[in-house]
Amino acid sequence: MTRWNRRLLVSAGLLALTRMACSAAADVPAFFHNEGCGCCHGWAEHMARAGLPVKLVATPDLSGEYARHGVPHQFESCHVGKIAGYVISGHVPPDDIFRLLDSRPAAAGLIVPGMPVGSPGMEYDGQTEPYDVLLLDRDGSTSVFSRHS
Repeated sequence: MTRWNRRLLVSAGLLALTRMACSAAADVPAFFHNEGCGCCHGWAEHMARAGLPVKLVATPDLSGEYARHGVPHQFESCHVGKIAGYVISGHVPPDDIFRLLDSRPAAAGLIVPGMPVGSPGMEYDGQTEPYDVLLLDRDGSTSVFSRHS
């Protein structure tokens, strides 16, 4: 193999690897949050450890992002985005997201209103408070998807 052919082969391989890396990075869902919110980073770490990496994007208009994602005002939390077409809002545990993706209900997504202590990213001195993960239907109604205590 000539030096020119070797260079061409190496260049083609590097181009293919770069495209694969860019494609994988493009598939990481963006979650919008208020800048400086540390709990969002904690939640993102839980997601990454579970095999669901997310990219956090600070926004000055989080309420606008909630509106664009179809989350009713009373259910807002501190971050919102989409995974596989489903809205995920607030400190939803990764296991609940996996269950949603496995069952594929005809729904808009999952929400955890507020910022319950003990939810992923909201750990504090071993304290916990009970909270519900709500299934958000496409009409804006909700039902309990799971309970955590």
